[in-house]
Amino acid sequence: MKIALLGYGKMGKVIERIALERGHEIVLKKDESNTFDGLSTADVAIDFSVPTAAVSNISNAFNNNVPVVSGTTGWLEHYDEMAALCNEKQTGFISSSNFSLGVNIFFELNEYLAKMMSQFDTYKVTMEEIHHTQKLDAPSGTAISLAKGVIENSNYANWTLEEAKNNEIHIEAKRIGDVPGTHTVTYESIVDSIELKHTAHNREGFALGAVIAAEWLAGKKGIYSMKDVLNLK
Repeated sequence: MKIALLGYGKMGKVIERIALERGHEIVLKKDESNTFDGLSTADVAIDFSVPTAAVSNISNAFNNNVPVVSGTTGWLEHYDEMAALCNEKQTGFISSSNFSLGVNIFFELNEYLAKMMSQFDTYKVTMEEIHHTQKLDAPSGTAISLAKGVIENSNYANWTLEEAKNNEIHIEAKRIGDVPGTHTVTYESIVDSIELKHTAHNREGFALGAVIAAEWLAGKKGIYSMKDVLNLK
């Protein structure tokens, strides 16, 4: 499979190594210093760039009829626009806040726990996410996905980085050293606490999941999620 890497930072380099180990070919390594030459020859593009480049990267891929796996966060106000372009060009799209196989299982557990806890109003839910100091957005896309998972399965209406109101989930976002990503969902009552936690030890899991998603998406048309890739629906 021929892969275009849209974004060639730390994650892009890990994705490159894993893709090559799995027998794929890299036809473009796009960063701010080069063009999209080679994009049209790709079977799939993997976008791990920055919020300001994501829309350009994704739209260029779609306009070249190349399906996209995007792990960039912080640009999702343009998601509907990109989804419409994907459908117009009849190609494929997977956008996820986190491609780690473990995190996607974590998402499912989070939703299941939220359904279970929704009947117990003595518990208050809060979240914490910790990432490396180079991460540009806060809270993380993964934390937002976790919050949405709770909101869709409970009486909570919103999340906030500020002090939470009764129907809000407080997310504490920390930026420390070179932490790949730690997410904790806590249900707290007067008598006890329940914690659901995922800790990434390195970037390998994110990269492997993105390559697996790209392998799954190649040749498909439509908009999918990691639930489809991992058969979690």
